[in-house]
Amino acid sequence: MPDSVTQMECRAKKLNDWLLALLRYAVTLHDADKSAVLLIAEEIDKLGSRVENRSAFKFFRRTSTELCSAIMDKQNPKKSAILHLHLTRIDDCRLRRAFEAAIESGDTYRIVSSVKKINKRDSQDLCEGLRP
Repeated sequence: MPDSVTQMECRAKKLNDWLLALLRYAVTLHDADKSAVLLIAEEIDKLGSRVENRSAFKFFRRTSTELCSAIMDKQNPKKSAILHLHLTRIDDCRLRRAFEAAIESGDTYRIVSSVKKINKRDSQDLCEGLRP
């Protein structure tokens, strides 16, 4: 019994890691972040293969490839349907809203640079308040 609980916790953590990696890719569009998504997807698929005795369980790898393509390719005619389906699969409402905001922005680099500017300004203001 405890072993099955540990396996379930491991799968839940991997799934959350995958969702966060997808969010990160949606925001940055960096190849390194896409690679991280695909790596985690492969790990989850391997867990599924062991659990369900399937030698070719590839749901997460296939889904990740579809999602990353939909995020990157603004001309993809299936983009809206693919991304909407993914949103319906996310149980955590905060994560769902964050992903939705990332994919609806259209200009993810603008969001990242705005956050960097805000953080830089806040840290400068903090330093000014500490000076004599």
